[in-house]
Amino acid sequence: MKRPSFSVQVFIGMAIGLSCGFWARQVGGGPLAETLRIVGEIFIQLLRVLVVPLVFTAIVASIAALRDLGNAARLVAGTLAWFAITALIAVTIGLLLGTIIQPGVRDGVDMAAAVRPATTGSWLDFLRGLVPSNLLGLSASTKADADGALQTGLSFNILQIIVIAIAIGIAAVRSGDAGAPFLAFNASLLAICRRILRWVVRLTPIGTAGLLGHAVVQYGWQSLAALGSFASAVYLGLGLVLLVVYPTLLKANGLSVGRFFAAAWPAIQLGFVSRSSIATLPVTEASVERIGVPRSYAAFAVPFAATTKMDGCAAIYPAIAALFVAQYHAIPLHATDYLLIVLVSVVGSAATAGLTGALVMLTLTLSTLGLPLEGAGLLLAIDPILDMGRTAVNVAGQALVPTLVAKRQGLIDQIAPVDAAAQPGPAAT
Repeated sequence: MKRPSFSVQVFIGMAIGLSCGFWARQVGGGPLAETLRIVGEIFIQLLRVLVVPLVFTAIVASIAALRDLGNAARLVAGTLAWFAITALIAVTIGLLLGTIIQPGVRDGVDMAAAVRPATTGSWLDFLRGLVPSNLLGLSASTKADADGALQTGLSFNILQIIVIAIAIGIAAVRSGDAGAPFLAFNASLLAICRRILRWVVRLTPIGTAGLLGHAVVQYGWQSLAALGSFASAVYLGLGLVLLVVYPTLLKANGLSVGRFFAAAWPAIQLGFVSRSSIATLPVTEASVERIGVPRSYAAFAVPFAATTKMDGCAAIYPAIAALFVAQYHAIPLHATDYLLIVLVSVVGSAATAGLTGALVMLTLTLSTLGLPLEGAGLLLAIDPILDMGRTAVNVAGQALVPTLVAKRQGLIDQIAPVDAAAQPGPAAT
């Protein structure tokens, strides 16, 4: 019997995850809920363990390949320009929806929920994120678990890894013959990482079932009641960007909308259920290559976009949330405040690069406007539910920009068809 296409497998996984999640929630958790949690966590761990070696080797290889491209500078400039253009469109939509719907006036959230978040954003984070703290871009943190025992964990700063990889790649290229063995070893290691990635990507339907099922068990939908207008405004904005703005940009640049979404949909799905652009990064890069973007450019643009291109978290959400906080506290905003929101959204994602979550971006926006940071605490109850949609749009934008730039530079062959099944095939090998 012929096996279903990869996209169909992912949809089946989503359906199974939803069914199991609602069932586990009905029976109060139990072994099924724990199984869903473990399956989802293992899948994300498998993806995360590949991020550092894959990003490092891919960027070093892309630096070596870009030296042979006469339009390398135009590719980088075009990438940054489209980052700004799409972010500007997204934040404008967020401001319009926040002004029209006025979620801060309509929602009935209790003032007692207003607490100052433990993590806040700062413009200094941009400089801290750029400068590597060590050669591996790793950082250690210690926190207490549920039983009060201290646990130390390691995490990586993907922006620092990108900076390190760019520096080493340029140094290897400039070293001439002395750097050739290193570049050859790097290319071999990259091929190995891509082969392992292909194995992990095939587990996506199983991981999707675990991640989505666990999300349903843990969060449900009851907490949406008090913040219904706000959640509706955010998801309406996300839908407009994903289903209207992005297709319009694709058509305006002579690209097939169906071709793009056929290749990018597995990454968008995974972004939705995993709530992590970094964990989705390997799948996003493979999707972009299936569209036809050259590997030498995709290996640079996609990791860079995964840290600094966040239309959901850094544009739509903070714009609507900032208006929500101002409306809730009856603080009038003027034209200059709107311009500040636009400025923070367009360039602020870079200021929070290497950090996690839209909360950092929101607190950065609130502090820039002089709004009470406690207002961010009003929205924490439904943040995980909103984060699913935000991350899906983030991932779609991270695939869109390299596609647009590659097309405008004449690097995409529109004749070659994309497998509608979006199988994790040659591009991931």
